[in-house]
Amino acid sequence: MRTAPSRTTDGAAGTGGDGTGTNHAGRAGRARAAAVVALLAAGATLLGAGSPQGAGLPAGGRPRQAAPQAAPAADPNCDTGRSVPPSTVDGPAVKAIKDNKTLVIGVDQNSYRWGARNPATGEIEGFDIDLAKAIGTALMGDPSKVTFKAVPTAERIKFIQDGKVDMIVRTMTITCERMEQVAFSKPYFKTANRLLVPKARGVKTFDEALNGRTACAARSSSAEDELTKNPHGSKLVTVENQLDCLVLMQLGKVDATMTDDGLAAGQAAQDTTVTLLDEQVRPGVMGVAMKLGNTDLVARVNQVLADYQASGAWRDSYDKWLKPTMHDDAERFRP
Repeated sequence: MRTAPSRTTDGAAGTGGDGTGTNHAGRAGRARAAAVVALLAAGATLLGAGSPQGAGLPAGGRPRQAAPQAAPAADPNCDTGRSVPPSTVDGPAVKAIKDNKTLVIGVDQNSYRWGARNPATGEIEGFDIDLAKAIGTALMGDPSKVTFKAVPTAERIKFIQDGKVDMIVRTMTITCERMEQVAFSKPYFKTANRLLVPKARGVKTFDEALNGRTACAARSSSAEDELTKNPHGSKLVTVENQLDCLVLMQLGKVDATMTDDGLAAGQAAQDTTVTLLDEQVRPGVMGVAMKLGNTDLVARVNQVLADYQASGAWRDSYDKWLKPTMHDDAERFRP
């Protein structure tokens, strides 16, 4: 279904832009990397409250290192595919949103082909954005009553809990820990964590890529959790958004980036000097996140997801946005 563009509001801290620079040796490479940082800084201004140093760096311009964390005990009863049955009934949470006359959806504007701002049109577009538009139109009946708010990776759960957004449609992996903090829809995409490294390094495995090196991941991401538990001899640097890792890698400040395979494929498409390793860890699923207790809203979203897949819209969006970079059959990624 073709819908009119939804409104977009400025989000809280985070970087923007596409970050398409490369990392060749010499003056040209440094100029291109500098251009990427400038572009990200411009995106931070667009969002209205980016990191003062740009590219997701804390004050002083030095990457923030993650503190060691104890791994939580595995829950044998946890089922990341569990959610409430689909429903077309508007309960109290849905009615409250309609009374407010707008549905606020937290999205990304930094992830190529998932949720990224088109520099020619100024619109945010991608696979997640298509899904967010479908949900918004189904719930509100009018795409003009849907507002997109850019949300940094590290702030996704907080934005939901604080009521700044009604839901998050932003490459969010469902985990047992997160299920205790927010409510999730049924999965809409299968995923795994993979490493992105400069091609010039010529490495093939995690151990080769990470041992004695510096790895980068977005804060509060499944990649950060994986590298904290299994660093493979690396030192971890964390940033606000996963695209910032690519910039740091282009600048030679980190040696590898870990993120979801779909996001990593998008980064590799942006910068042909980096490559995606075949090895993968932490297979999982992505879902739409909402506030705990908003059971009727989750049920309505699950109905939209069921209709979205049955109509072929999921496959059409995959073919348009992700197939060009992932070079794989969609069935591998369909829940």
